[in-house]
Amino acid sequence: MPTQAKQQQNQSISGFEPYKEVKGEEYMGKPMRAHFTKILNKWKQDLMQEVDRTVDHMKDEAANFPDPADRASQEEEFSLELRARDRERKLIKKIDKTLQLIEDEEYGWCESCGVEIGVKRLEARPTADMCVDCKTLAEIKEKQVGK
Repeated sequence: MPTQAKQQQNQSISGFEPYKEVKGEEYMGKPMRAHFTKILNKWKQDLMQEVDRTVDHMKDEAANFPDPADRASQEEEFSLELRARDRERKLIKKIDKTLQLIEDEEYGWCESCGVEIGVKRLEARPTADMCVDCKTLAEIKEKQVGK
């Protein structure tokens, strides 16, 4: 397999190389924290660019259609976009909270039980604040209470 294709295969969705731990390396040491800071800042930047695109799109597409069906279609489209942006706004807040945890050197440990969350899980979901076991239990409890 050519080198470039191999590199592309190893890259994560966000375009970052997966973190390669060095034998004996301290969990959440400086290099590891820098890796996650870079991922989170890029993710936040991408989300903020999407917000800007939405605002521009809504300004450009805003029209007062005489036909009520056309107006309703446009309002529904804008409503869906705004709902998506609201979810992204909440995600940006969570990213900021996570960046603060990294700065405070408290990132990477489960907030419920205190064990290491793990590099692979954090690369899959950089804002994760629970290990897989605690998150699974929380989801089960949520389903039971929701019934």
